[in-house]
Amino acid sequence: MIILLYGFWLILNGKITPEILITGAVLTAAIALFSHLLFGWTPKKDLRNVRRLPYAAAYLAVLLVEIIRANLAVARLIFRGEKKLSPVLVTFETDLRTDTARYILANSITLTPGTITVEAEGSVFSVHCLAEELLDANIFVRLLKKMEA
Repeated sequence: MIILLYGFWLILNGKITPEILITGAVLTAAIALFSHLLFGWTPKKDLRNVRRLPYAAAYLAVLLVEIIRANLAVARLIFRGEKKLSPVLVTFETDLRTDTARYILANSITLTPGTITVEAEGSVFSVHCLAEELLDANIFVRLLKKMEA
């Protein structure tokens, strides 16, 4: 994080002078200290987050694909003109350990057309679906478990 902050400082300034180098070093150190004191940031946590970047990129790609698939499925339901949509409230439990992973899962479900997370209490999720086949949270849960590991 320190190297990225310092590099960002140098890029924003556009030139390198001794004053800019010293000011950037002081500000970067102050931000790193503030992050450590307030958020518990450590270089070890930062390295762990860098290792999770490929999983995060894969998760975003899967989320985008699922959003497109759900859009097409909802469009098919609408254009078929089915009068008997069967909205359903599905409750399921997941074994995600962290609140952050559960938060990401709830938001991913809500971002997917045709589904909305109604309640997320601990590891139990209640999801409203236009049709039961629209809910497939397993792919999200698998990727989130890899990110937690």
